[in-house]
Amino acid sequence: MSKYELIVYWSEEDNAFLVEVPELPGCMADGATYQEAVTHAEEVIAEWLETARSLGRPIPTARGRLRYA
Repeated sequence: MSKYELIVYWSEEDNAFLVEVPELPGCMADGATYQEAVTHAEEVIAEWLETARSLGRPIPTARGRLRYA
């Protein structure tokens, strides 16, 4: 399970749930169900991190929960 923030929403246009991972540029996934979309996002996050490591690129630190003052 990833520690990165996931933004999950329904897209009428795509007829699917979409997931964005704002801390990892370009990291997105989709799925027919909410759970499928989140599962796909976890797979894409792992691939994103693996690719960044292999290219020697920096890995963003997960911010965790946003806090409001």
